[in-house]
Amino acid sequence: MSLVEPSSLAVLGGAIALGGGLLGSSIGIATAASAGAATLSEDRGQFRNVIVLASLPMTQSFYGLIVMIIILNTVIPKLPATGGAGFAVLGIGLMTAAAECFSAIHQGNVCASGISLLPKTKGQIFTNAVMLAVFVELIGVLGLVFSIMALNLHGLM
Repeated sequence: MSLVEPSSLAVLGGAIALGGGLLGSSIGIATAASAGAATLSEDRGQFRNVIVLASLPMTQSFYGLIVMIIILNTVIPKLPATGGAGFAVLGIGLMTAAAECFSAIHQGNVCASGISLLPKTKGQIFTNAVMLAVFVELIGVLGLVFSIMALNLHGLM
């Protein structure tokens, strides 16, 4: 019997994946929402645009949640009782956490910039701001996809 059970390490990896998504989303949303409060004091008609842009960094929380659910429901039942598979899943969870956290934080910065320009452009920057935020979103999506690929390559899915 090993000192640390592989399933414990896998659970920790899943929790870290979710935690990274939640941390990044909360920071990204706070950054965008702060810009939204200032924008709404200038132009209350931009409320819908502010809500959409400020909510975009929330998706990384869902990506982290998906990885955690996959680890808990699919990976752990297939995890060997010995060996380094638990550390592998922990590493994948750390990679997921980093991708989701940094993606959400920087997406919040992009959204905040778009939000701050809504009054000046009378809302015409909205579509461009969403498109630019989607580029940063792609890193979060890739974090999810790469995690699934890595778990699959390890034969854990």
